[in-house]
Amino acid sequence: MASHIVGYPRMGPKRELKFALESFWDRKSSVDDLKKVAADLRESIWKQMATAGIKYIPSNTFSYYDQVLDTTAMLGAVPPRYNWTGGEIGFDTYFSMAGGNASVHAMEMTKWFDTNYHFIVPELGPDVKFSYASHKAVEEYKEAKGHGVDTVPVLIGPVSYLLLSKPANGVEKSFDLLSLMDKILPIYQEVIAELKAAGASWIQFDEPALVKDLESHQLQAFTTAYSQLESSLSGLNVLIETYFADVPPKAFKTLTTLKGVTGFGFDLVCGTKTLDLIKGGLPEGKYLFAGVVDGRNIWANDLATSLSILETLEGTVRKDKLVVSTSCSLLHTAVDLVNETKLDDELKSWLAFAAQKVVEVNALAKALAGLKDEEFFSANAAAQASRKSSPRVTNEAVQKAIADLKKGPYPSRPTNVSARLDAQQKKLNLPVLPTTTIGSFPQTIELRRVRREYKAKKISEEDYVKAIKEEISKVVKIQEELDIDVLVHGGPERNDMVEYFGEQLSGFAFTVNGWVQSYGSLSVKPPIVYGDVSRPNPMTVFWSSAAQSMTARPMKGMLAGPVTILNWSFVRNDQPRFTTCYQIALAIKDEVEDLEKAGIHVVQIDDPGLWQGLPFRKLEQIVYLHWAVDSFGITNCGVKDTTQIHTHICYSNVNDIIHSIIDMDADVITIENSRSHEKLLSVLHEGLKYGAGFSPCVFGIQHPEIPSTAEITDKINKMLQAWGPNELWVNPDTGLETRKHTEVKLALQNMVAAAKQIRTQLVGTGANSKLYRFILYARLPLA
Repeated sequence: MASHIVGYPRMGPKRELKFALESFWDRKSSVDDLKKVAADLRESIWKQMATAGIKYIPSNTFSYYDQVLDTTAMLGAVPPRYNWTGGEIGFDTYFSMAGGNASVHAMEMTKWFDTNYHFIVPELGPDVKFSYASHKAVEEYKEAKGHGVDTVPVLIGPVSYLLLSKPANGVEKSFDLLSLMDKILPIYQEVIAELKAAGASWIQFDEPALVKDLESHQLQAFTTAYSQLESSLSGLNVLIETYFADVPPKAFKTLTTLKGVTGFGFDLVCGTKTLDLIKGGLPEGKYLFAGVVDGRNIWANDLATSLSILETLEGTVRKDKLVVSTSCSLLHTAVDLVNETKLDDELKSWLAFAAQKVVEVNALAKALAGLKDEEFFSANAAAQASRKSSPRVTNEAVQKAIADLKKGPYPSRPTNVSARLDAQQKKLNLPVLPTTTIGSFPQTIELRRVRREYKAKKISEEDYVKAIKEEISKVVKIQEELDIDVLVHGGPERNDMVEYFGEQLSGFAFTVNGWVQSYGSLSVKPPIVYGDVSRPNPMTVFWSSAAQSMTARPMKGMLAGPVTILNWSFVRNDQPRFTTCYQIALAIKDEVEDLEKAGIHVVQIDDPGLWQGLPFRKLEQIVYLHWAVDSFGITNCGVKDTTQIHTHICYSNVNDIIHSIIDMDADVITIENSRSHEKLLSVLHEGLKYGAGFSPCVFGIQHPEIPSTAEITDKINKMLQAWGPNELWVNPDTGLETRKHTEVKLALQNMVAAAKQIRTQLVGTGANSKLYRFILYARLPLA
């Protein structure tokens, strides 16, 4: 019985790729140094899977940034602003597309389906000149073969690639991206021909778009594309891989009737309904790659249940055609549980990271072939039973609170947003176009050292508090000197937003090396939600109060929202996700109310993870957004009208969720807009209005460009065409922790100058603050 892995983490067990990338970007190491680290990681991954007994081992799943950008490079689809002149795409062009450079901005970045992984969105149009410009897929196949490992090269399928793209700037929004199919397929044919010549016997096309609700012409594109590729694929075994959800019946029919395809991969963890479709009729003689081992979470597989599913499938698929697989790439989970030295034995027995999941896949394949490892299966069954019965999982007080909550109606603020804003303005006395930032300030090497030494108990709590307060004082002083209106304390006590809050909530556990790639060199260490969630003690009140005592200006409290904590964690799979989300919301509610009592009158509850969790079926989207919005409402339902609630959404397809964002009923909503070229403005121009404070962000921080005052002024003027000056806020698109202090100061200085310039234009030179307040109170657009 054969086994297969869809993809594997590329960061390395100790984030070797992250540090190699950052060293290269800082010009501390060479291209050859970076390539050597990458080659060593790939070799280690391939040999690990081969040693574990995996038959179908993937190649070309390694990436220096993300696999969609790799495909853009393969197709030579480089936007003109990067001045690429042809030939093999080098690192300069590749990384400029990903992160921008001193003269041009980056391409848009968004979430990879409903994961916390990101990809660079291709910018396409009728004038793009495609060419075969990156031979990475072929080179990595040959590289693996040189190590004695025959792999399955993996490509993003042509249809999913086009459906994940967007019309380039200046191209009509209605442009049919699928019309470019005839232009990109010749390049796919070149890649296929080179892989065949190199000796490949299998090729894997990832077509995750098949799990979405697709229109008939989009489904037809799959039939057309693979019909055109059929002759090129002759002599190869072809696997079409899907993941993250059920494949809808029409898409299943389209998929299973594609020409030249040998096998189909399905996610049978998130896509349990697909089982019925498979049982109803998989074409005779085709391979089924059954994704029964969860590639997205860190819980040990219930081997007995998975084996039962596989045995059932043997009634539909010939035994020699049934392949045990992961549900998706293991990119979305941590690398190796062996590296965890601080988790207790009971909790570790419940977990499986990527390395352990490879072993699970092979164990299931061997069991299906009659070579069951009884000892391994018995230990797994004992761990499953331990998790179900452990008292650390259940908190009766939390269970009662959730039961009371579900009786409804769900709580929300009783006063409408207009009345609240009037009350808040009397309290805060803000000017028109108030300026602020999203929360974090640059994280210096010294600051990271202090946190690291405190965690290692090398410095005292007294010394730690002193150091953090000194950093807060510096950040407050910078903002006051820049004349920012609503300040932040900069988050010097936090390395990662979700990790920081999870560490202080019950029901969470934390790893030492459980890193997961988000994009490029950015990795996160998701908390593990293993039990009922509650807040034993205040989490941010001490630091926020300390910061507020340093200034007379309003200080924002900074919290992670419940949906984001949920979607950016490894969440327990033994109860509905919405139940866990409500538990987190109640914990955040306690914190919000304690901040208010401590004199913090502006609280930002970040929920950038809202869009990430959006399901693919429209009916499921409605259900998800309902409980997600309710969760946000729970967090701030108990505060006074004078307390201003902000939220922040970034790297999202705003069109999908804009009405739900508004239903969250925050007083001020900030939505990342800088990398998407004012896409949000077009949404608002089409008739959607919102009566509360709104900020579509005036500059992005993910690339090294310093926006000029003139550029920011131009952006604000564009925004004023969609919003009145009474509603608009001025701030960057997200936290500033990845930038240098010099860059931040200059960018914020230009931002404040632009806001002041437009205030002067709006109300006349020399106007006093009373007039500003009159405009804001009246909430009327200026003539």
